[in-house]
Amino acid sequence: MSFRFYTNMISQASRNVAAGIFIVSLLLIGFVIILALPEIFALLAAAVFFIAGIGCGITAVKIYLAQRQFDKVNRDESQGYRQNVQIHTEEYYDL
Repeated sequence: MSFRFYTNMISQASRNVAAGIFIVSLLLIGFVIILALPEIFALLAAAVFFIAGIGCGITAVKIYLAQRQFDKVNRDESQGYRQNVQIHTEEYYDL
């Protein structure tokens, strides 16, 4: 038979404290690396912005080409209406 001199709440609290200390240590290590090697992180940030810019440019070109294709389809149908389409109006004023 084993005796426990602490509750489950104490165990949970110690786990939370350990997780907090671990996160703080990772943040401190990250700050030290950023301070020691700013050129590398500047290049990484520039690469991220460059890739994001390329993605935005590709999206803009896709939208432009889709709009151009849509305009071509509308230009081919120079009629202001579709054939074989009838508009039916029914009035329900007999209430």
